[in-house]
Amino acid sequence: MPEGHSIHRLARQFGDVFAGGRLAVSSPQGRFAAGAALLDGHTMMHASAHGKHLFLHFEHGLVLHVHLGLYGAWDFGGDSQFRGASSIGAPRRVGEREVADDGTGPTTGTAQAGYAGPPAPVGAVRVRLVSDHGWADLRGATTCAAITEAEAAAVLDRLGPDPLHNTGGSRDDFVRRILAKRTPLATLLMDQKVIAGVGNVYRAEVLFRGRIDPLLSGRALTADAAGLLWDDTAAVMADGVRDGRIITTTAGFWTRSDQLPPGEEAHFVYRRQGQPCRVCGTAVALAEHAARKLYWCPSCQQTA
Repeated sequence: MPEGHSIHRLARQFGDVFAGGRLAVSSPQGRFAAGAALLDGHTMMHASAHGKHLFLHFEHGLVLHVHLGLYGAWDFGGDSQFRGASSIGAPRRVGEREVADDGTGPTTGTAQAGYAGPPAPVGAVRVRLVSDHGWADLRGATTCAAITEAEAAAVLDRLGPDPLHNTGGSRDDFVRRILAKRTPLATLLMDQKVIAGVGNVYRAEVLFRGRIDPLLSGRALTADAAGLLWDDTAAVMADGVRDGRIITTTAGFWTRSDQLPPGEEAHFVYRRQGQPCRVCGTAVALAEHAARKLYWCPSCQQTA
């Protein structure tokens, strides 16, 4: 499932290429036909993201709410004025890389020479958005709904703070939620009601970076330690928005420090089970935890 940084990149891309434009909205697959009819012909004003939820806000008070889930993805294409990644979401690309725009066509970038409109839909396209300069197709999403602004606010009310909306109030809210729970931190960091946008990669990596035992209860942390956990999560997720992929190691662990690392150097523990810890050499551990794979270093992340 794409983690929060990818959804924020989506929101930024939608704002860049569609905001202020009147959109043709359709559902080639047919499953979203009624919702598409409510949005068709209206102007998208802005896009926003919170955690793993994307919201496209239209001028008549309706919102396209999308949660990609495990299999959802957006594809984009258009003319020279329509710039950005060509695909964001599932199927997952190695290292969470998104396809950057190099101007060569719809497979490797969004700019299409001689653009004459969107291509025929391929596969089960739930919703298609079309502007004067480009298009976006959504497939496989868990949630795709036309809702009111009040309903969008209700979705936000059910979520925890998002590290990519990093304010003092958000940090304090996270600390309060963490310290109130006896649940293991490995569970809490995946609970979208506690912190919105963290998935399995960020969960494993920020716990390692903080040298925190993943099975330690939230209540066992000090307020200062919980605040530092928030700060580091916010920092690495902001890097993910900037880079278009999750990189949690630092330049000292890279073969070349003058460029971003290859996938095998990007993480400390995620998917490195059985390999030596980059810090202490102990074999990275793997276990099933709450139906998800948990990675950690048994030496670096011992409870004091």
